[in-house]
Amino acid sequence: MKAARGSVVSKKGTPWGTIIAVVAIVALAAAVITYYMVASAPKREQSDREAAAASFAPTASDPDPSKRIPGVVTATYTGSVHVLPTERVAYDKTPPFGGPHDGYWATCTGTVYPNAVRTENMVHGLEHGAVWIAYNPQQITGDALNLLRVRVEGKPYTMMSPYPGLDKPISLQSWGHQLKVDKADDARIDEFIAALRSNPNGVYPEVGASCDALGAGQFDPDNPPPFDPSKPGPDAKPMDYKGTPNAQADQNGGMSQQPSAPAPGTPTK
Repeated sequence: MKAARGSVVSKKGTPWGTIIAVVAIVALAAAVITYYMVASAPKREQSDREAAAASFAPTASDPDPSKRIPGVVTATYTGSVHVLPTERVAYDKTPPFGGPHDGYWATCTGTVYPNAVRTENMVHGLEHGAVWIAYNPQQITGDALNLLRVRVEGKPYTMMSPYPGLDKPISLQSWGHQLKVDKADDARIDEFIAALRSNPNGVYPEVGASCDALGAGQFDPDNPPPFDPSKPGPDAKPMDYKGTPNAQADQNGGMSQQPSAPAPGTPTK
């Protein structure tokens, strides 16, 4: 009997097929988990940065928390002053963060533009409550560029584009506000966005205006008007310009027949 039992055991052998299958499943699961951890790391790290900047979210008692961020500069601009797509503005700041602008706004629905976009369209996006991250493409590349991208991509009321010739590596714009920084991991970037992106407390002219330019006429986010690096000529519109006749984008995306700029705060969404 003992000999018979030993013979049966010896015939069963080691279940190599089962062992190999289990090892393969474990290896696959480990690979999937590792991939997920690596791929999701930028988003998880960004969530941590946003949580750290949450104290800069605007409230009724603290309507403009950007005033607490070192390095932020401000200026006052009149809203709803529009120019034609063929006209340029002699802006007083680089990049500008307010003033006359194209009647068609740039798409600012978490849009990352791979190429520089016409400034006059980007400024109109600021009037709608967006934050625009501009960067010097010769200084910000690789990991630094990805660190900026994760702050913008898919985030409502944000947009990002290269800005050739920028005097700092990175510049953030909101209507009437600007912050220039040297590094993409600067915590003030997240504080600026938390304080000013779609801030409901009247820090930009057109509260509630859309950031989606689809159907808005002459701005195509997939083929936007290009940035013009040349100095504006003598025919450029000055900062105190009152608006070009028929340059007002109406709610249907066409051009209205209003001969000049409406009162500040008039929505153009």
